[in-house]
Amino acid sequence: MRLAGQRAALYRPSWIFLALVAITVASGWLVWAEIGFTRVNVFLFVLAAWVVSLCLHEYAHAVFALRGGDRGVIARGYLTLNPLQYAHPVLSIVLPLAFLVLGGIGLPGGAVWVDHNALSSRRARSLVSLAGPGANLACALLLVAPFVVGVSLGEHTAFWAAIAFLAFLQLTATLLNLLPIPGVDGGNMIEPWLNYEWQRNFARIAPYGMLVLFLLLASPRINTAFFAGVDTVGSLLGLPAWLADQGYGLFRFWILR
Repeated sequence: MRLAGQRAALYRPSWIFLALVAITVASGWLVWAEIGFTRVNVFLFVLAAWVVSLCLHEYAHAVFALRGGDRGVIARGYLTLNPLQYAHPVLSIVLPLAFLVLGGIGLPGGAVWVDHNALSSRRARSLVSLAGPGANLACALLLVAPFVVGVSLGEHTAFWAAIAFLAFLQLTATLLNLLPIPGVDGGNMIEPWLNYEWQRNFARIAPYGMLVLFLLLASPRINTAFFAGVDTVGSLLGLPAWLADQGYGLFRFWILR
């Protein structure tokens, strides 16, 4: 019994994650009910929900790593959804939050550490990398669903604007993650299929992958083209861009309107 309890603890969601979910629900209800300062509540709601999605992103990596043969993810605490257990808490949580607050960008986080030697195949390695953006895409589809079925905004425009902005963030994270850059999920997904020489060059660039991503986003032409692509994908999925923009405006409560 005691051993079973210890094993269960390795999979049980951490209190930190549960607290983040509670903050998301509570702040979302405050926005829905229009209690207190709406823009501050939208900020808390989006921020907490975004961190929850980052945890789910990393959790997806860990689950597929476990299925692929790396049982070490259990001992490393990756299956508890605890953001403090991730291999790169700065890349996984701090930087994405900073980019969200400063620029409204759904920046992908750093993946959990996976023992690739323990994975059973190249396919398993690719699936581990794909699982993270797959989680973001699942979140995006879930958030867009109300608009697809024609939800009535009614008196809860602020709430639905926050949901639309969250969906936009998830789409941004999905597409950024899928870029074929070494050190980013999209690049890591194709790395197992490269020949030895290409893999060596890949490994040299991978530590600077996030820097490469920052530099690309800093280019006005690339930035404009990328977000035009996000808007196009969002439109195809049924996301109202005007509502997402409104949600972003509410999120930035510190900017006077």
